[in-house]
Amino acid sequence: MAQSFPSLIERIGIDSGQLRRHLARGLDGADDGELFLEYRQSEMLVFDNGRLKQASYDTAQGFGLRAVKGDAVGYAHASDLSEPALARAADAVRAVRGGHSGHYAQAPTRTNARLYGDDNPLGAPDFAAKVRLIEAIDAAARGSDPRVRQVSVSFGARYQIIEIVRADGETYRDVRPLVRINVSVVAGNGDRQESGSHGYGGREGYGRLLETDVWRSAVEAAVRQALTNLEAVEAPAGEMDVVLGPGWPGVMLHEAVGHGLEGDFNRKGASAFAGLMGRQVAARGVTVVDDGTLPGRRGSLSIDDEGTPSGRNVLIEDGVLVGYIQDRQNARLMGMRPTGNGRREGYAHLPMPRMTNTYMLAGDRDPAEILASVKNGIYAVNFGGGQVDITSGKFVFECTEAYRIENGKVGAPLKGAMLIGNGPDALTRVSLIGNDLALDSGIGTCGKNGQGVPVGVGQPTLRLDRITVGGTR
Repeated sequence: MAQSFPSLIERIGIDSGQLRRHLARGLDGADDGELFLEYRQSEMLVFDNGRLKQASYDTAQGFGLRAVKGDAVGYAHASDLSEPALARAADAVRAVRGGHSGHYAQAPTRTNARLYGDDNPLGAPDFAAKVRLIEAIDAAARGSDPRVRQVSVSFGARYQIIEIVRADGETYRDVRPLVRINVSVVAGNGDRQESGSHGYGGREGYGRLLETDVWRSAVEAAVRQALTNLEAVEAPAGEMDVVLGPGWPGVMLHEAVGHGLEGDFNRKGASAFAGLMGRQVAARGVTVVDDGTLPGRRGSLSIDDEGTPSGRNVLIEDGVLVGYIQDRQNARLMGMRPTGNGRREGYAHLPMPRMTNTYMLAGDRDPAEILASVKNGIYAVNFGGGQVDITSGKFVFECTEAYRIENGKVGAPLKGAMLIGNGPDALTRVSLIGNDLALDSGIGTCGKNGQGVPVGVGQPTLRLDRITVGGTR
């Protein structure tokens, strides 16, 4: 249900004049900076092994004061929303000045766009109704097939309010809901056990996500994956053609390419894409965008955590590198514009360039045609964990659902398949792009420098030529 929440500035308990005097003192001589205030409610319910295993609720609030001076940053934060705490923070961030005297940057432009409502997902349905629904999901999964041995269901929600106050008098406010539901299943046959899972969510209340056909679809997807993996055979190893399915497999694009296009890595020369602006870095037809303006999507933002409106930013166009993902500091130091990607996990964290919803645009090929074109390879439908080195671009990704392709036909499911390669090199190996672009179901969380933020990924069906596959035979 929608609710009106008082200004976080009012919760500090000081008048606006005193607040701005502290800001002016802390940011005197700075190039940029702001007071970031946050109020957050969150809950998590986990139903595991036939019982409610976890039910947690948390409320947090606090502020972070940042002064940006060249490539240096002074930052102080506290959970105490009070004038004395703000005064101490102003003293602390002044210490980074060191004789620097900058010109305070122009404030972010404003937007009237609202990509999500004010509804607090923690408000409805009530706790008892959520528990009953989790029990129903658990029962449906267990009753779907006698081979299902274990089921875990989780509900997670967050309601975040942020306010940004600048030394030039500009203020920004945003209210952000976020929900996620996940179903995990373990199926067994004799001594062998395999798992499957499906999650979904977005920046909305629970309403639509709790509709019967929606959660039943999630149950069916998790059970299907577990039963498929139960029949999987050992994956072959070697260099072969790989077809990536649409949607969630875009997580490989996010990790192996997206991080390498973030401004801070490129400014410092630490990315495999550094210095390549305007050059061909991918096969023709490959266009990659980061788009924080998609209504209701997990990675979408009306404004970022510096107050800049989110945008649809083209990063690679027809194979050519045309843009980076930027926050305000790195954009200024690189002579570029902020792109609405200054993000932070919470008030205790500094903003940095982070992705929102990152995906590759569709091509014109029928997915069936792409699969039929492969004589010897694998079809990767879902991914689990992966590792990426930003500087070199090297990656390793685990396939949680994959199939053998022989003579254009999708065959037996595989277990133990790993994709091994280099992000920039993999982009040049894209030979066919499907017409079936899909975004993930709303489950992504991206980690960087110890901070986690919600993100979205996506892509159409893709064929990559001659990729190294790590297998078990």
